[in-house]
Amino acid sequence: MLPFENMTGDPNQQYFADGFTEQIISSLAKISSLFVIARNSSFTYKGKPVKVQQVSRELGVRYVLEGSIQKSGDRVRINAQLIDAVSGTHLWSEHYDRDLMEIFGLQDEVILNITSALSVNLTAGEQARVWAEGTKNLEAYLRFLQGRQYLLQGNRESVALARRMAEEAIALDPKYADAYALLGATYHNDVFLGTGRPEESIAKAIEWTQKALAMNGSLADARGRLGVLYSWSGRYDEGIAEAERGVELDPNSAAANFFLAQVLRYAGRSKEAIPVMQKALRLEPIAPGIFVQNLALVHFQAGDCKEALAVCDRGLQRERDSLNSHAIRAAIYGFCGREEEARKEAVEVLRINPKFTVESYTKILPYKYQSNKDLSIQGLRKAGLP
Repeated sequence: MLPFENMTGDPNQQYFADGFTEQIISSLAKISSLFVIARNSSFTYKGKPVKVQQVSRELGVRYVLEGSIQKSGDRVRINAQLIDAVSGTHLWSEHYDRDLMEIFGLQDEVILNITSALSVNLTAGEQARVWAEGTKNLEAYLRFLQGRQYLLQGNRESVALARRMAEEAIALDPKYADAYALLGATYHNDVFLGTGRPEESIAKAIEWTQKALAMNGSLADARGRLGVLYSWSGRYDEGIAEAERGVELDPNSAAANFFLAQVLRYAGRSKEAIPVMQKALRLEPIAPGIFVQNLALVHFQAGDCKEALAVCDRGLQRERDSLNSHAIRAAIYGFCGREEEARKEAVEVLRINPKFTVESYTKILPYKYQSNKDLSIQGLRKAGLP
């Protein structure tokens, strides 16, 4: 599904178009008989003039959904069309002009029309998950969409804004599970951003994510996130169980598969994590750097230096100045006996971050076994990093 075009002419309304797109992607991904490309890959085409045949070829899909959305006052106008990208045939198209308050039912209607056009029959369980109750409070929903948009920007200021939006959504609807999950995700991000004490951020992230799941246990990505948070707290078996439940709830979720691969890696089960991470990357072909980096790490920790380095190369082709990718490659080169290449990577690491130290880089890695952490530490030391 391509990002719906924002036809309002107001960039401040972009969050609404993006949020509507993400909701449709998320709902369709819950249907087992469909294979749906995840949000990050789809959104690489945002604002670009592309042909559906190109999208089909690059993402490995047959059908492409595209459209536009315009929110004006209390009205919303949506155009949508489903195209067979191989034949160029339009399978379905529709124009909607509704009250904004009808947005929730409108999302369900679009999903139903898409599944009908593809001759997809939903099981009773899938119907319950696809049309799972979120909120009927429009203002809470709009705050949630804004918060999710801020969270994706991933810096301290935007994460703080995402937290504020989540809190406002909860104040408007105290039973809005997705808003609690979003609030938990903001504290999860604090750990990476170095905002506050990691132990406190993890505890708050667990608290809010558990509250979300107590209200709606079918939130697959929240299950996976809770699994990662449990692993960071040393609760590895519980972490794996939660992450596995996330994938069970939504096998087509790139995030849920990514979270499961992470908790398996933390628990010292990297060989099992490899196919899970590969599936996450199939669902997210144009993946965030962290996806590729995790695949490199599971190969590295499984003892396959050659494949780990090949994956690192893939990641650096997309993000030439990725600190993590260069640091991971330095560690692999160093540990695997290629110290000359390791030292070249160390130069790149210090160019990107002159204050880099092995201790600060590896101290938050929540591995169950010290031997897994030592792989990276020893490799980075052999690369000559301080």
